[in-house]
Amino acid sequence: MSVSRRTTRRAATVAALATATVLLAAGAASAHVTVHPDSYAKGATDGVLTFRVPNEEDKAFTTKVQVFLPTDHPVLGVLVHPQDGWTAKVTTTKLKTPVKTDDGTITEAASEITFSGGRIGAGQYEDFNVAFGQLPDDTDRLVFKTLQTYSDGKVARWIEEPTGGDEPENPAPVLKLTAGDASGAPASARTAPATAKAADASDSTARGLGIAGLVVGVLGLAAAAFAIVRGRSARS
Repeated sequence: MSVSRRTTRRAATVAALATATVLLAAGAASAHVTVHPDSYAKGATDGVLTFRVPNEEDKAFTTKVQVFLPTDHPVLGVLVHPQDGWTAKVTTTKLKTPVKTDDGTITEAASEITFSGGRIGAGQYEDFNVAFGQLPDDTDRLVFKTLQTYSDGKVARWIEEPTGGDEPENPAPVLKLTAGDASGAPASARTAPATAKAADASDSTARGLGIAGLVVGVLGLAAAAFAIVRGRSARS
């Protein structure tokens, strides 16, 4: 095999690796349905949860979102904020274990919220706001399993619960419940500086991976072009 041919093959390999790096960096930034804030105090009252739903399909739009609320640790007093273009339906269920509150004993609670009639296009997201009267105080987290239906019939099932370590492939939105002030202020508000630093670090890492992939890609393409030119010069 000639030197020019070996050089060209090496350059092509470098370019392929660079492309793979860029694709992996993009995949790492893939979004899923999340709940905001990500933490509240146990037993918090009169707060708001925001479910952020990104559209991950290029050729289809989101037409329905179903959020399932846990009933073993129920969220009480659920109210849905009106959303332009969307219709919200709250389904309630009878609780196996009634909850005693200052206002009496609660025997039913919301088990599902379905948003339909609207659309979320490619590269877009929608925030769905849900107010609550009281969060449970007998658990460390709430898992909101979610189904996202697309216009082509595909259903993204965000239902996997975290078990420690790496994030699951299709994670459900999780709200952490912490000890502290239950007046309704998100627990994350008390740790805003640390959260902001962590978010900045995460964003910087993602940007760094993307830039590194692009740089390697450019170098690979440049090497390939140089090898081709060199090969033609050798033949002439």
